[in-house]
Amino acid sequence: MDIISIGECMVEMFCDGRIKDASLFTKAYGGDTLNTIVAASRLGSRTGFITKVGIDPFSDFLTSSWRSEGIDLSHSQLVPGFNSIYFISLTQNGAREFTYYRPGSAASTLSPDDLDADYIGSAKVVHTSGITQAISRTARDAALAAFKMARSAGVLTSFDPNLRLKLTSLEQAKKDLMEILEYTDIFLPSSPDETGPLFPGMTEGEIAEFVMGMGVRFVAIKQGERGCLIASSDGVMQLRPELDVTVVDTTGAGDAFNGAFIHGIAHGLSAREAARLGLTMASLKIRGRGAILSLPTKEELVAALPNDTIRL
Repeated sequence: MDIISIGECMVEMFCDGRIKDASLFTKAYGGDTLNTIVAASRLGSRTGFITKVGIDPFSDFLTSSWRSEGIDLSHSQLVPGFNSIYFISLTQNGAREFTYYRPGSAASTLSPDDLDADYIGSAKVVHTSGITQAISRTARDAALAAFKMARSAGVLTSFDPNLRLKLTSLEQAKKDLMEILEYTDIFLPSSPDETGPLFPGMTEGEIAEFVMGMGVRFVAIKQGERGCLIASSDGVMQLRPELDVTVVDTTGAGDAFNGAFIHGIAHGLSAREAARLGLTMASLKIRGRGAILSLPTKEELVAALPNDTIRL
């Protein structure tokens, strides 16, 4: 494996206009940690997903879809229960409207007992998120245990705080973040939605300096249309998106960046090169609908960066 991700994937139902007015929904799927490895897989990474899938009418759709992306599911368990569903729409002003049905889902029963240290040790990077921490106490414990296993095996770890205050309190999110940062090599927050609440009063540069002081090796602070701030042993720099695109749907844009950035680090690119991949992946993704359906392929990414020297 190049990248193993740990977390939850949900059934996605998206529509145009307000959810309350919609008569037609398109079925897809999405979840931050799964979106990330789909993006990486489309660039050529060998990926695996650690989760639990409820045996319900959606289970075959989910697992067959993931396999079609080349994702290894040898450590994704089918268990009694249901899979989370979220409904998403785009309103007239371009804002997104979400409705979730997820408490008690199969994925939320993930625990440290579901982890295989040898499998985790086979990867170059292990990735998880604040959402995985927030869906249940046992999932939070699994995320931390996986990072400890990875650290013991010399495997890089990647963490996106992906703060969701509908799932957890800010106080708990801060506590969970500080706990897992001790074992994190790649830190991927978004600004200002996450950096503001989690690091109040600190600039992006100060946040990068702070977490690198805790042992983080690569920082990429995602800034939306402004690009990203990256920090590593090579220093701190600001990068802007290289493509000018018409935004259709920003759902999963940060996950698209994550997948391309982690892919780059896993394959020996510098932080700057990996961030360029991430920004381009995210720019191409936001041209279409859905968290997964609009993710670009490797060929599309290459075409967007003609005559480029980055090794994909």
